[in-house]
Amino acid sequence: MEVNVMSYNIHHGKGIDRKLDLNRIAEVINKSNADVIGLNEVDRYFSKRSMYEDQISLLAKQLQMDYVFSPSITLKSKNSEIARQYGNALLSKFPILKSKSTQIHAASKFREGRSILETAIEIDQKQLLQVLVTHISFNPSSRKKQIQYILDFVQQNPLPTVVIGDWNMIPGSKSWKKVAQKMQDVWHLSGKAGGYTYPSYRPRKRLDYLFITEEIKVVEAEVIDIVPDASDHLPVLARLEML
Repeated sequence: MEVNVMSYNIHHGKGIDRKLDLNRIAEVINKSNADVIGLNEVDRYFSKRSMYEDQISLLAKQLQMDYVFSPSITLKSKNSEIARQYGNALLSKFPILKSKSTQIHAASKFREGRSILETAIEIDQKQLLQVLVTHISFNPSSRKKQIQYILDFVQQNPLPTVVIGDWNMIPGSKSWKKVAQKMQDVWHLSGKAGGYTYPSYRPRKRLDYLFITEEIKVVEAEVIDIVPDASDHLPVLARLEML
């Protein structure tokens, strides 16, 4: 049983050409043939920069996928009942049976809020797959807390698990080693060099990762460069086999 899983930081739909175009994000996802997509930097009625649109709802409708959203920043106004939000999301061709959003650090004047989206997906009506989506912080205390939360979650939940997101770290770093002791880096397992996803034009850093538990096998992994202008990151896609 195989499933194509993607990690994509969409930069609220703003490309490296500074154009806001969510259709390009949808095009990348559609052409990649991804089944499950973890998204970072998603706006939901957030601000003028994304035309106050509900980006994840629009993408899900266009791609005809199930979705859930996890706010890392929530701003409320006296003049509107709709909260302005920014965070992580998940798109899936398969049913999302349950989801939970956990706030690790609330947003402040000096620090971006960070959250973790926990989901369970039913693959082909046969197999449950746990998928976590997060955007790891630059802040040392928040980063440490996020990573420890993820590792504890994986240890306490026995289902096959994939953790998707922009980790803001490089392979071989202290943070990477801590995660790699408990989970497997998909790109590392593929045996390929490179894997660079940032910046999308002439990428030179590998910031976007998929980590898996031992019940999952990597069949193939690739960086998708179909429409590099669509975001400041390139997505990474893995074909995974459920053992």
